[in-house]
Amino acid sequence: MNIALVVKALILGIVEGLTEFLPISSTGHLILVGELLDASDERWNVFNIVIQTGAMLAVVSEYRGRFFTIDLKLYRNLIVAFMPAATLGLVFSNLIKQHLFHAVPVALAFILGGVVILLAERNPGRNVRVEAASDMTCLDALKVGIAQCFALIPGTSRSGATIIGGMLFGLSRKAATEFSFFLAVPTLVAAGLYDLWKNRALLSVADLPAFGVGLVVAFVSAFVVIRWLIRYVATHDFKPFAWYRIGFGIVVLVTGYFGWVDWGAASG
Repeated sequence: MNIALVVKALILGIVEGLTEFLPISSTGHLILVGELLDASDERWNVFNIVIQTGAMLAVVSEYRGRFFTIDLKLYRNLIVAFMPAATLGLVFSNLIKQHLFHAVPVALAFILGGVVILLAERNPGRNVRVEAASDMTCLDALKVGIAQCFALIPGTSRSGATIIGGMLFGLSRKAATEFSFFLAVPTLVAAGLYDLWKNRALLSVADLPAFGVGLVVAFVSAFVVIRWLIRYVATHDFKPFAWYRIGFGIVVLVTGYFGWVDWGAASG
């Protein structure tokens, strides 16, 4: 067993689990941390997508009562919301990975996403039409699905796009957050299986320990975040995450520009 490989997998799994469901972009963090760990080649990119399955399993575990009960309305809404990003992802995934999976585009997306969150939170008294995720219509799901398309840009945040998008479209903070959790399941499973199959030639049996460690720690850390976030949104807004995004993005740009941190080819 390659201990250095497993340690990198452990770190990346923790990063994935802690950031997947917060509006701060798990993909962006994985790209940046991967640059620092020298774990940013195509094989590691596949690893980063596959370990999202661990975070997805945390959602299924926490909401198993919803997922394992025949809820045709929920299933319908998830299919409708899943399709826009899935379609665009299939068409543009290669272009996105080629041009945007680097530190500078990610940092800029961090900053822009933070500004969007701050603008969305300027109207706390907005009109809320949908109090619970179970009350969403097919049209509500489609709108959230369209918002999720912005998350194809690394650094934007899938959860951030769906939660903030849902709130702007009239969902309560809790409804938007819960539906973002639910939508993660088909989205992460599809992305993981697609990339695993597409890049299967890059992987070997020797990678299994690293993948196993990444999946387990992503599951555990994501499970903790899910429970915490549901309690958090009951009494707080998302402004702290917005300021974190802006600050972190600026730090990446400044440290890369002055050469204080080597962010790989992106900072050059």
